[in-house]
Amino acid sequence: MDYRYLGNSGLKISEITYGNWLTHGSQVENDVAKECVAAALDAGISTFDTADVYANTKAETVLGEALKGERRESLEIFTKVYWPTGPGGKNDTGLSRKHIMESINGSLERLQTDYVDLYQAHRYDTETPLEETMQAFADVVRQGKALYIGVSEWTAERIREGVKLSKELGFQLISSQPQYSMLWRVIEGEVVPTCEELGVSQIVWSPIAQGVLTGKYQPGQQPPEGSRAADEKGGADMIKRFMNDDVLTRVQGLQPVADEAGVSMAQLAVAWVLQNPNVAAALVGASRPEQVHENVKAAGVKLEPALMKQIDDVLGDIVERDPGKTKETAPQQRVA
Repeated sequence: MDYRYLGNSGLKISEITYGNWLTHGSQVENDVAKECVAAALDAGISTFDTADVYANTKAETVLGEALKGERRESLEIFTKVYWPTGPGGKNDTGLSRKHIMESINGSLERLQTDYVDLYQAHRYDTETPLEETMQAFADVVRQGKALYIGVSEWTAERIREGVKLSKELGFQLISSQPQYSMLWRVIEGEVVPTCEELGVSQIVWSPIAQGVLTGKYQPGQQPPEGSRAADEKGGADMIKRFMNDDVLTRVQGLQPVADEAGVSMAQLAVAWVLQNPNVAAALVGASRPEQVHENVKAAGVKLEPALMKQIDDVLGDIVERDPGKTKETAPQQRVA
C-alpha cells in the first residue's frame, strides 16, 4: 500500500481508502462487513470512510464494531454530515450549527471513537449561511472531535469560499470528495485546478463507475443477477447513466489496455484515478473480502502516458467532462 498526504497537511492516508456506502448495514450481513474490514486492514488500508446517512446511521455502527480493538492512532476514520438522518425531522438535515453539533456526537458514539480524522460536509447547504456552517466546523475542531474538515461534491467557487473562511476561523479544510472515473471527469476543468491552487486533495468515489468499468455489463444483455445495476436498493438509479450500449461497448475495448498493463479492468479503473496528482485516495467498497484483495492491487500501479492516451482513444466522446454537472447534480434545497 502507498500513502499520500491529504491536502496541504501533514496527514497521510492510504491511497486505497475503504468506503462503506452501499454495503454495511444494508446489503451485506454484519459478519461479512467485518471480514471485509479485516481484509482491508490486512492489505495495508488504514483509512476508512463512512457517513451518518449510510443505511440511516447503521453503516457507522457496523464500522465502529469492525474497527474495535484496533490501535486508533494507526487509523484514519472519516465521516460526513448533511443528508437526513433519524426520523428526518426539520432539523435532522443540512449544515446548520444545530445539525452539525448533534451529528458529530452521534457519529462519534456509533464509531466508538473520541474523534474523527476528517469530518466532511456531504453536500453544500443552500439554506444555511456558509459562515454558520464553517463556524460550527471550527468549533468541532477546537473541541477535538474532528482533526480536519472536508467537503463533498462542492463546486470550485464554493470550495474557494470555504477555504477562505476556514483560514479566517483557524482550521484546515483539506479535502474534496467528488465522483471521478474514466467515464466521469467533470472535476478536471474547474474543481481540480482550484484545489491544486488552494492545497486541497480529492478523495474520489465511484472510481469504477459503480462497477461499469469492470466490464461485467455486456452491451445488448440484461445486467447479471445480483449486480448493482439489477438492484434497486444498491445504486441502480445512479448507474443507469452508463447503462447504454455505446458506453458498454467502449468499456469492453479497455480489456486489451488492462491486459497490456497487467491488471484487471477494475484495477485499471482505480489505478487511472490515482494517476491524477491531485487525487489523494480512491474510495473502494466491497461486499466480500475477495473484492478488497483485488482492489488493493491497484495501489502503486503506474500507467505510462501511452496507455493513458490509449484509454482516451478507446472511450472517445462518451466521457462526461462538463464542469457544470457538479452544480447540476447537487441538491438545490435540503431534502427533509
